[in-house]
Amino acid sequence: MAIEAGNKVSTTGLVDKKPFTPQAPDMSRMKVPEAMQPKRIQPQQVAQAPQPKEEVAAPISEDLQNKIQSLTDEDKIVLDTILAPSVANVLKKLAPELSPLVDQFTSAEENVILPVSVVKTFATKRYGGADEAQAIESFIADLSSSQEMDQQTVPPETEQPEDIDYASIDTEQV
Repeated sequence: MAIEAGNKVSTTGLVDKKPFTPQAPDMSRMKVPEAMQPKRIQPQQVAQAPQPKEEVAAPISEDLQNKIQSLTDEDKIVLDTILAPSVANVLKKLAPELSPLVDQFTSAEENVILPVSVVKTFATKRYGGADEAQAIESFIADLSSSQEMDQQTVPPETEQPEDIDYASIDTEQV
């Protein structure tokens, strides 16, 4: 802190003067040495990639229509189960003519695919049973029952017992 002429208090120098800022040197006439100059690459004409054509679903041929009609209900269920959206997209790329058929049987959700050996090993360890088939049946039944339990709206702990006669309870004593 300093007291300047005229009894002005200053903490950073003279109050009435701006700080000195030196001018930057003029470097416009400087040249970069050749060893440090970037190498110039001549632009070459690049071939343009062809624009992708929009695929229009071909109408279903009579032969394919007959084959669809000849599928059994079990075959249709298998297609409905297996054709997840990702699998359907790949099939449409491989055979665009099958697009209407694939769209007809595509399910709304993706699949989780497990090898049968993994399911057999897990089911045998977890559920036991006389053979692998029985263990797998128990595993599938357990999966199915867990889906049904998820649909319950009232948890079992909050259900009221049915054998209580609420009309006989004297509310004045309570």
